Amino acid sequence: MLETNVRVRFAPSPTGGLHLGGVRTVLYNYLFAKKHGGKFIVRIEDTDQTRFVEGAEQYIFDCLKWCGMEPDESPLHEGMYGPYRQSERKASYRNYAEQLIENGFAYYAFDTPEELEQMRNTLKTEENPSPQYDGNVRMNMKNSLSLPADEVTRLLKENTRHVIRIKMPANETISFTDMIHGEVSFESSLVDDKVLLKADGMPTYHLAVVVDDYLMKITHAFRGEEWLSSAPVHILLWKYLFGLDQMPQWAHLPLILGPSGKLSKRDGAKYGFPVFAMNWTDGKTNELTEGFKEKGFLPEAFINLLAVLGWNDGSEQELFSMDELIEKFSIERVHKGGAKFDFEKAKWYNQEWIKKLPATVYKSRVKEIFEAKDLFINDDAHFTKVLDLVKDRCTLLPDFYDQASYFFKAPSQWDTDAVKPKWNESKTDFFNEFCSQLEKIESWKLENIEISFKELAAEKNIKPGELQLPMRIMLVGGKFGPAVFEIAAMIGKTETIQRIKKALSIFNA
Repeated sequence: MLETNVRVRFAPSPTGGLHLGGVRTVLYNYLFAKKHGGKFIVRIEDTDQTRFVEGAEQYIFDCLKWCGMEPDESPLHEGMYGPYRQSERKASYRNYAEQLIENGFAYYAFDTPEELEQMRNTLKTEENPSPQYDGNVRMNMKNSLSLPADEVTRLLKENTRHVIRIKMPANETISFTDMIHGEVSFESSLVDDKVLLKADGMPTYHLAVVVDDYLMKITHAFRGEEWLSSAPVHILLWKYLFGLDQMPQWAHLPLILGPSGKLSKRDGAKYGFPVFAMNWTDGKTNELTEGFKEKGFLPEAFINLLAVLGWNDGSEQELFSMDELIEKFSIERVHKGGAKFDFEKAKWYNQEWIKKLPATVYKSRVKEIFEAKDLFINDDAHFTKVLDLVKDRCTLLPDFYDQASYFFKAPSQWDTDAVKPKWNESKTDFFNEFCSQLEKIESWKLENIEISFKELAAEKNIKPGELQLPMRIMLVGGKFGPAVFEIAAMIGKTETIQRIKKALSIFNA
């Protein structure tokens, strides 16, 4: 067991919807923190103002709240290590960048966008289609390493537009131990001189993530595998600024795969499944992307399915509550390879959680679905009983409308094709007489309705099985639903009789 000073963070950019890969990153951070009695922090990485989208930050917190993973520290609940938005920490980053320059680990670069483009075009070959600003190029560019000192002083004094780049060392092997992948090594000469501070004074991710993790005392950093290629730059920054003994332990999480590689929003659009936690409407294009919540998923199922996308506890168990996940989670059991997302399996998890939980847990969400279709519920207790009665037949929350709406309103259509081929006058007589008998039942209970039905069927010499399907269609409209006498008991005497009589007029038309 680790000490209780564990501090982990999720650091999203407020640029769009929260992808399920991002939620899984949150989940693994959250589980690790809670298991070890630590803190889960959310830090908003909003340094790229050109990509900032209005409403995206609030959306992130709404998603985390729905998932049951609210942070211990964030812009909404600040702790001792704020501010929790990078844009509000802007002043501190330049000091660290200047410190790197003073110690010979970084440099000013005055190249214009046009000069950078010219360099790329000049050096571009078939073998090297995307030339980098690196140790082979830097002395031919316009920076504080290639220019005379007095020229650099003049350019800075005149506030010439510039960035600050890391000076990657030549021929160095940079290594670290990843909690998932084990020992990982990089050759420094193959890495370009990344920009650390942009011309607008904002840091890039590379500088900000290191400085912020240090200042916020982050002990473990879990992030997507796509950031593994940036590790050598970050390791050097830790070494140059704070010492490697201060660096958090890292774990790079495997990708979530779709039908054709890394799971993307395009996969969702093409194959008809959500990839965002909740509905996201792009503020710039007004494009709506459906979320798991609005599709009809329970947060318990969503969290469960994400947890096992790349992790298992070593057993055959598939259903885990949040408390069970906290107890059993181990970062060492996260798989190295990517995990393929299967929407059918995701729906299975949801179906299992719908069955597992009492209907009171999701009643309010189902009620909203009913009200959106102009079906308003007045008796909550009755509504809950109905939901518990039909929940085994529901995969997504909207399924409850089809499986339960007939308890609250009579069908307007009937599957007559299922009835008419075997419909005859004796069945009409049976149901007419059955209505008369139902009128006489004083204690309206399932058993009494069933006894009356079967006794009359025996008297008329008709098999009960030949009568139950027509009765079901009379009450429901189709060939579905729980036991037919249970339906009659739930909808009441008057409604049952009215529905039978209405259906008889349709069947006999």
